[in-house]
Amino acid sequence: MNIPNILTLARIVFIPLLVVLFYLPFAWSMPLAAGLFALAAVTDWLDGYLARRWDQSTPFGAFLDPVADKLMVAVALALLIERYDASWLTLPALVIIGREIVISALREWMAEMGKRGTVAVSWIGKFKTSLQMIALLLLLAFAPGTPVAMLGVVTLYAAALLTLWSMIEYLRAAWPHLSDSM
Repeated sequence: MNIPNILTLARIVFIPLLVVLFYLPFAWSMPLAAGLFALAAVTDWLDGYLARRWDQSTPFGAFLDPVADKLMVAVALALLIERYDASWLTLPALVIIGREIVISALREWMAEMGKRGTVAVSWIGKFKTSLQMIALLLLLAFAPGTPVAMLGVVTLYAAALLTLWSMIEYLRAAWPHLSDSM
């Protein structure tokens, strides 16, 4: 167990805490939930940075890091779907969650074929993740209908568009290998 893996595990521990904070009936609970989400986003960046910097990458960390990220994002999106109770927020949330499932399955399949590098993370994926984290932070921290929350919605739509773009790019890169195995 090393520090990058501990940070990844901390993100998983943060998930039930995020849910509890989200539902607490206090005015300070939403900003605190957003703060916890921000801390999780920072640990996501930090664990990868430290693993590379200190040469502490492990197979366990390589497996668990994307799982922790996807769980945190999916839970935050699910909470926000309930909070907003609106199809215009549900749509980008489902696009993001659906893409994560498709790309996770694609990466697993490509890894089994020995072609994992074909679907390595791209700059589009990194930018999408950054926009996604900003959007979720804004939507968690600010009440629906406020100007900052509306900025969060616009940012979430931008992230959803990049989500679709990156999914198409990953599928396009993997298609020759996929079509050969049909």
